This record gives sequence, structure tokens and C-alpha cells, in this order.
Amino acid sequence: MNDASVTRRYRFSAAHRLHCDGLSTEDNRRIFGKCNKPNGHGHNYVLYVTVRGPIDSATGQATDTEALDRLVHEIVLQRFDHRDLNHDAGFAGRTTTGENLVLLVWDLLVSRIPIGRLEKIGLIETRDNYFEYDGLALAAGSAGA
Repeated sequence: MNDASVTRRYRFSAAHRLHCDGLSTEDNRRIFGKCNKPNGHGHNYVLYVTVRGPIDSATGQATDTEALDRLVHEIVLQRFDHRDLNHDAGFAGRTTTGENLVLLVWDLLVSRIPIGRLEKIGLIETRDNYFEYDGLALAAGSAGA
């Protein structure tokens, strides 16, 4: 059986403020710099969702891209686009970093992929910031359990 990966690209805009309640004002400013401004700031995010699966002999595809697009739109884009991430329940007790955002997107999608399996989530936040999560740490942890 031949497997292939398919990566789809999506865009959304969201605001956030990098801030940890458990840190002092000075530590928040030192760690997060300009990203700690009280009114927050925004990004035009680019989200990459990679799905891996066997190539279907009838369609020649490893996943149903239309179903994947609908899922990502309903579960991720509608939730985050033009929103303040600090007000999202998924960030309760977590800082709205890019690292935490890719983990949250993974958690939202991993069990809902229509055909194939989620392989990786990638996120461009700025020209210089790219975040990625592939679930391997999770898989490694459950393999030893």
C-alpha cells in the first residue's frame, strides 16, 4: 500500500497578548517584550494541515480535501478568525504562544480527520516565526504506557 501526505494551507487573522498571570509584570515584559502590550496585537496566520494516508486506487487521493477544508473551516477558522485568542476557552490556563496554538489546533483536529490521519500542524505567525507539531511526543508517550 502506498501512503502519501497532503498539506492544505489556510489563513486566519487573530489577536493575542503574550502574558503569564503567574509571572511578575517585569518578568512578562522581559520575556515577551512588545508582545506583552496590555491591548495585545494581531497576526495574519498561515496554517498548514498535513494529512497522511493510503492512496485510494479509485480516486488517487490520500484524503478527501473538500471534507478536510470543511472541517478546518468549521473547527478552526470559524473559531479563531478575527478573534482574540486570549478569550478562547482552549487557552484557559495557557499562554497564547504559537507553540500552544499548534497544540490546540492538533487537539481540535486529530480525531476528526475524515480520511487518513493527521500528520502535522504548521503555523506561520510572522516572517520569522514558524511553529510545528506532529504528535510524535504524544505517540512516543503512549507507546511506553
